[in-house]
Amino acid sequence: MADNLKDRGPQDRTRINVNEDWEVRYWTKELGVTEDRLRHLVQLHGVSADAVRRALGKRVA
Repeated sequence: MADNLKDRGPQDRTRINVNEDWEVRYWTKELGVTEDRLRHLVQLHGVSADAVRRALGKRVA
């Protein structure tokens, strides 16, 4: 099956991979934070997108 070229987000939206530039760009925009802030949050709270959202005081689905 062909890739969906309209889907520009990470394959696994439950984890944040700060080792991929395009994922860092996605998550900084998605969460409204700078790259440095994102890296710091991941260092403190782990790669779970929900954990980082909770740390930012954002609603988790």
